[in-house]
Amino acid sequence: MCGVCYNTTMETRIVAFDVGDKRIGVAYSDPFGSYAVPGETYFRTGNFSADVKAVAAIAKLRNAQAIVCGLPLNADGTESVQTQKTRRFAEALKAETAIPVAFEDERYTTLAARRDLVASGVSAKRDKRKKAVDSLAATYILEAYLAEIKREREHMSTEMKEESNDYEDENIVELVDDDGNTFRFEHLLTFEYRNEWYVALTQIDGENAEEVAEDEDDEGEEVAIYHLVGEGEDEHLETIEDDELLDEVFAEFTAQYEDFEDADEAAELEPDGE
Repeated sequence: MCGVCYNTTMETRIVAFDVGDKRIGVAYSDPFGSYAVPGETYFRTGNFSADVKAVAAIAKLRNAQAIVCGLPLNADGTESVQTQKTRRFAEALKAETAIPVAFEDERYTTLAARRDLVASGVSAKRDKRKKAVDSLAATYILEAYLAEIKREREHMSTEMKEESNDYEDENIVELVDDDGNTFRFEHLLTFEYRNEWYVALTQIDGENAEEVAEDEDDEGEEVAIYHLVGEGEDEHLETIEDDELLDEVFAEFTAQYEDFEDADEAAELEPDGE
């Protein structure tokens, strides 16, 4: 494997907004669109146009490829005054930025956020607690949206596998190493271990990939695991130099991958011996 640091060139980062009259909660995904992270809370100024521009700037700062706005529906699914306010804000956002804007049902996200903050024992001043609720609600909105995308991809994958054994395009990422060389990988899983985030990939082209493909006696598919560090434009993947840590992270990946995919398939995976 070339280099020790990779920058992602094909991102699927998504930003979610929980639009309220006074505050707008923010959440964003990792570069592979696998998990949601609570972000800042934007306090509205009372100037509609200024608020739209500010929220569009947040999406741009996060390098978002898509925006999701929570849609506050009534319990029976009908629309309310707040629904129309959110739709108006989203339409203005569409006009302000070229980033696609979608909606996600948010009927129960704020209640769930408040419940989880209480369950976790969060005790803070009222304004800080409200900020936490807003960002957590936005996180739940984004998680629901990502889960929906995952279901759609799994459905499409099932149909595609019946016709072809080709790689799924949505799981393919291109990474650029320190020397400017580009490599294509299949993204297997983004996962957390000890409050740090890691990405498991398997190379599908390049010199190393060809060697693996030619070795018919290879015991299993090689997996390269990288540390996901930095934020925004500075976010990149770094190789794990500590062999003991790499073993621990690989064990965690295997355990999570068994739950996420197929246990038999996970048992055949082996770490890339860099």
